[in-house]
Amino acid sequence: MASDRGISILMYHQVGDFAPMRAHRSTYCHYERFAAQMAHLRRFDYSVLRLDDALAMLRGERPIPPRAVVITFDDGYENFHEYAYPVLRRHGFPAIVYLLAGYIGKNAEWFARDGRDTPPLMSVDRIRVLRRAGIDFGSHGVNHLKLAQIDRPRMRDEVRDSKAMLEDLLGEAVCHFCYPYGDHDAEVVETTRSAGYQSGVTCVRGAARPGEDLLQLPRKAISYGDNLIGYAWKLHRKNERAAPVFPAGYG
Repeated sequence: MASDRGISILMYHQVGDFAPMRAHRSTYCHYERFAAQMAHLRRFDYSVLRLDDALAMLRGERPIPPRAVVITFDDGYENFHEYAYPVLRRHGFPAIVYLLAGYIGKNAEWFARDGRDTPPLMSVDRIRVLRRAGIDFGSHGVNHLKLAQIDRPRMRDEVRDSKAMLEDLLGEAVCHFCYPYGDHDAEVVETTRSAGYQSGVTCVRGAARPGEDLLQLPRKAISYGDNLIGYAWKLHRKNERAAPVFPAGYG
């Protein structure tokens, strides 16, 4: 029945030309696989939704169409513009990118802890150009910290200050939040809610269903190792939530 339908919120990080890898695959997607995945959505008539529209459906204000999908990107990597955005534009697919307010125009320095190169993140100008082109943006905090594991005043600053900083950059309300590393607890969620965010996405695996707490939405992580078979399995697997799992590199 339509009332039982879920929405697959897909979680991407980087899209680009990456050499084969064994570790930290969750933060990479090869551009050829990304193009094939988007073509799969087009070929099989998936309804690729803006997050705002998906939230209205989860609130019961509109019916959820068959094969409903939202496409999200964490961190705001510069390679989104070169590799992901042209494919999205070709198919007419919307997407939302979650930005780190304290890292605009800088590099992803937290990669260095794992001995990895630190890829560049989008500049102010890049973000504004993409916003004018229809890409949506949300907050990923200020400094890419595990919010449930830092002191409460700093956690509140991460949630609230990032909103204010990004609203100043974009000149519009920023209503959506993504918990860095998927790390959250009840107080983090309530802080996000009280700050005025309409949604919060996690790393909990599964499809979003009507009646969900919109500040604790599950997602389906797409990583370097996902071929089309694995991708289709993630899209079509049962919608029950799995237990939270936060592998290194998520977020």
